[in-house]
Amino acid sequence: MQSRSFIILIGMCVIALCSINDCVAQQTTVAEPESRPSIQAENCLVQYISKVNLAARSEGVLTALHFEEGDTVEMGQLIAVIDDTAAALAVELKLAEEKEAVMNAANEVNLEDAENAEELASAEAEAYKDLRKEGAIPYWEMEKKRLEAKRAQLRIELAVMQKKIAEVQMIAKRSERQLAEFELTQRQVKTPSTGFIEARLAQLGEWLQPGSPIATLIQMDRLRVEGDIDALSYRSMVRQGTPVKVVIENDVDPDKIIQIDGKLGYVSMEIDLNNRHRVWVEIENQPIKDEQSGKVVDWLIKPGMRASIKIPKTP
Repeated sequence: MQSRSFIILIGMCVIALCSINDCVAQQTTVAEPESRPSIQAENCLVQYISKVNLAARSEGVLTALHFEEGDTVEMGQLIAVIDDTAAALAVELKLAEEKEAVMNAANEVNLEDAENAEELASAEAEAYKDLRKEGAIPYWEMEKKRLEAKRAQLRIELAVMQKKIAEVQMIAKRSERQLAEFELTQRQVKTPSTGFIEARLAQLGEWLQPGSPIATLIQMDRLRVEGDIDALSYRSMVRQGTPVKVVIENDVDPDKIIQIDGKLGYVSMEIDLNNRHRVWVEIENQPIKDEQSGKVVDWLIKPGMRASIKIPKTP
């Protein structure tokens, strides 16, 4: 009986040890971290970087509009003109005045004439000096020629000074001409970047003041994908300059998604109530051009498209 009880006790110990080993194995499996291929931001949308109202910089009547709502425009394209008749005439006047100043600055006739007169007066003064030594003329005749020679030297200095003044006046007239040209350009409204005319805010014949809006322009050649990302779990991995992959849903063809490699351009220092950072990535947009005219008629990526930002998780 005792040996039988001993065998049963040994069997129960073996069963208990096996159960303990199974539990330890299960706990080890649960504690092993789950591998993740990447970190993904939430609530990602394509946003515009720049949306501005193009405004008048001078007062006057709006005389020309070179756009319609919905047009795609290039950087530096002229889209509106405020009455520039007086400004154009001012430029022509300043050009003529500058030309006159340049001619005066280059004129050396007065200087050459003064130098020739001084040479003649000095020769006469020397001749009268010799005649005085011989007693042929009175003292005051000799002194008169000496003073005339001195005055001729002063005329040379005066001619040199007048030439320098003419050169300064030439610089002043050039600046006045440049100022007139600047005033003319102030009446020409040009686009600061490639973009899309969202709205027209002024009409032909309308009197505008400096700051009066003419059109709303959205920059389209560069856009921004914004989203939220966990600020606490991936503190060391979410930093400005971190390589990311941006995936944008293609509304035109849902089967063809748009993938772009980029870098985090901004990581907010502020953490919201859900422990998330705001981050964004700047991306290059692709224009869609008409095959015949070559003009831009649309853009591949548009503000408001849904997207995702993925950060590859390094081991």
